[in-house]
Amino acid sequence: MTDRVLFVCHANLCRSPMAEHLARRLLAERPVTVASAGTDAVDGLSMHPYALEVATESGADAAAFRTRGLRPEYLVDATLVLTATRRQRSICTALAPSALHRTFTLRQFGRLAAAAEAPAEPAGDPLRAAIAAVAQARGRLQPAAPDADDLRDPIGGTSADFRRCAEEIERSLRPLAALIGAAG
Repeated sequence: MTDRVLFVCHANLCRSPMAEHLARRLLAERPVTVASAGTDAVDGLSMHPYALEVATESGADAAAFRTRGLRPEYLVDATLVLTATRRQRSICTALAPSALHRTFTLRQFGRLAAAAEAPAEPAGDPLRAAIAAVAQARGRLQPAAPDADDLRDPIGGTSADFRRCAEEIERSLRPLAALIGAAG
């Protein structure tokens, strides 16, 4: 069975589709699928042009991407849910309470994954082992300031704002990729 990572933002136009495409590249060698959705998305829209530009520059073929609204079944089926903000994390856990222990903001998860200890033995399910390692790190680290967990929305900004957002997404995803690699 393939594990699933779901990225969630507000409209599924900028942050979550960029995260989806960046994660697809970073996790290409792992048995993990990635998808995205928006808490307030209108189904079927194209990605924001600047987000499409960033995704394409990273090697993704993102022209066919279409937005989709968040549904409880997406959350239930996901092995890991990574949101852009704390507000969206709350919405996700309200829609699917069973996803509580595997739902984080993207920046929170990246910070915890960077501090987590890799499993001593290779795991049969590297993503679940990475989530368990992050949960242990969460229990021993002081919480960050609330603003440290939210990924700023670049909507209304320049192309450079979207690139900065994508860089922050990639910085948060690298520790996840490394932890999955160490666990597998």
